[in-house]
Amino acid sequence: MSTKMDEEVKRWTAKRKSALVLEIIQGKTTIAEASRAYDLAPSEVEAWVDDGKRGMENALRANPLDVREQYERQIKELQEAYGEAMLELRVRKKLQSLLGEDEK
Repeated sequence: MSTKMDEEVKRWTAKRKSALVLEIIQGKTTIAEASRAYDLAPSEVEAWVDDGKRGMENALRANPLDVREQYERQIKELQEAYGEAMLELRVRKKLQSLLGEDEK
């Protein structure tokens, strides 16, 4: 990424983000340096690097998942976890009522 050309970046497109992430992964710059150079929060740049790594991992899979499939799988896992938590809560409340314990 050319420092002179991109010093006044107003909008970070996916292409610009990926170029910066690639520079970080290649060791040409660090997250701290990029944050200072482009006036970005380090956490924002870290998130871009994390997203890039996840995308790269998916792209290199034998059968890559598309983004929609990834989100649908995450939603399904979260719904299952929520259902289990609700069931556990109901069981605990029922057990408390059967044992005559007052809710605290």
